[in-house]
Amino acid sequence: MTGKGKTSEETGIIRILLLGGVGEIGMNCMVLEKGGQILIIDCGVAFPSEPILGVELKIPDLRYIYERREQVVGIVLTHGHEDHIGAVPYLLREVDAPVYGTRLTLGLLKEKLQETRIHRKLRFQNISAGERRQIGNFDLEFIQASHSIAGVVSVALRTEQGIILHSSDFKLDPTPVDGKRMDLNKLARLGEEGVLAFFSDSTNVEQEGHTPSEKEVGKALFEIFKNAQGRIIVASFASHIHRIQQVLDAALELGRKVLIQGRSMEATTRIASQLGYLSLPAQILVPVQKAKSIPSEKLVVITTGTQGEPLSVLSRLARGEHKQLKVIPGDTVALSSKFIPGNEKAIQGLINDLYRQGAEVFYEKVSEIHCSGHASQEELKLVLGLVKPRYFIPVHGEYRHLVKHKQLALQMGIKEDRCLVVESGAVLEFRDGSGRVAGRMELEPVVLDANRSPVPEGILKARTRLAYAGAILISIVLEKGTGRILDLKLKAPGVLTEEGDREQLDEVRDRCQARLRMIDAGRKSVEEIEDQLLQEMKRLFKVRLRRRPMVFVLVTEV
Repeated sequence: MTGKGKTSEETGIIRILLLGGVGEIGMNCMVLEKGGQILIIDCGVAFPSEPILGVELKIPDLRYIYERREQVVGIVLTHGHEDHIGAVPYLLREVDAPVYGTRLTLGLLKEKLQETRIHRKLRFQNISAGERRQIGNFDLEFIQASHSIAGVVSVALRTEQGIILHSSDFKLDPTPVDGKRMDLNKLARLGEEGVLAFFSDSTNVEQEGHTPSEKEVGKALFEIFKNAQGRIIVASFASHIHRIQQVLDAALELGRKVLIQGRSMEATTRIASQLGYLSLPAQILVPVQKAKSIPSEKLVVITTGTQGEPLSVLSRLARGEHKQLKVIPGDTVALSSKFIPGNEKAIQGLINDLYRQGAEVFYEKVSEIHCSGHASQEELKLVLGLVKPRYFIPVHGEYRHLVKHKQLALQMGIKEDRCLVVESGAVLEFRDGSGRVAGRMELEPVVLDANRSPVPEGILKARTRLAYAGAILISIVLEKGTGRILDLKLKAPGVLTEEGDREQLDEVRDRCQARLRMIDAGRKSVEEIEDQLLQEMKRLFKVRLRRRPMVFVLVTEV
């Protein structure tokens, strides 16, 4: 990471470092520096948008924070989605600082931390919308926001230069399921007080008009429920408490029992119910053992797996591999989520498999059973008009989203030189009411495998090369002192086959033997012999066979 510099301790200077979530989807992480102290807002993960061999997650490059861990006075979480809290367990391994979040956000985080070995007592602080809190020398106020998860807050930092406002993810839902609308009055008051910089969610900026209310999705789901003759299976993101609540309400009204399946769904509904965010009527819940005996027309199954994840409950049901449940003709399946870019092929395969099992499937492209949790253009313009920031920085989106959000800001009268379109790694500095891009850090996000272990860049490159070019494995046993070949074994997975490429395999063996005779193997070290054979094989496959597989040579002397 370059451009690190020193944390500014000069009074009145504020530095903001964007470690993720800007010019990309996911991995949201912002660092604020003021008076020699550091405050972190969110620390999330990203899921690869395209298949990367063996990679499950990406987390931000947190080295800048680790090098200044003693200066961190707090970690503030805006809400409980994975792209905002998923990397916190990794952060807390290195940084001993209190974590601030709403009860649901902290509840979801604590569940994640059960799988993390941190040998010290962690410090959690509940916050609430409408509350003002001093964290070190940061004067913060938390503002009610509306999104696709409960317990969401925007964050306002009061400084000598003006207010720095972080929107978090939001939409202006006029009829939210929990009745908690975005606090537009507070945003207007902050605008009158003077907002120096506004960091605003850009995810849905390409959508014209207004984002539909979550209750509209509930109405569409209820219609599907009313018309379903058999069992109903609803798949959604486990964190979407409001969606789950509407499914539960529909099941209760129509006299159906509910089976909750999937580890994340079971954990989230349990936590949300315990904390009062979800009404989970005990009389309609059934265990999987009892669900088998309930008539199909009286059962609803709530699970995850909307993105075609191969090990999810829904995917196993679609393939007929679930040990306790089967999809049967007459079942109705509702995929109540969007198609996340990069997952389309997996989702389409899932839908096809469900149809093969005899189910009727409803999904985003054929039914209004999902709506975004992010604000569309007219909502974004309304908020900009209320906040009236001196500087506007679009965040939480790919680069095109940031540019389009800037265009909306220009329409709302914000000057072009005060719309800062930057990407992850940008360092912003505010001094005497003026803002500028002060530099850029070269970030190296960490990629993790299924065991949540880091995967080095060199290993990723090797995996990619193996996947595209295959490998040549040559094992040779030589008589020590003479160099006579006692045994030569050759394997070429992904390159040549024993049945169809006999001529090429024979040529590889002949070239190995010729090279050994040429270099007088009896007088060379094992390392020299291996290097000579390696170079010979690379030349052969590049020039003669027009391929560049990975070549492995093992020589043993006996």
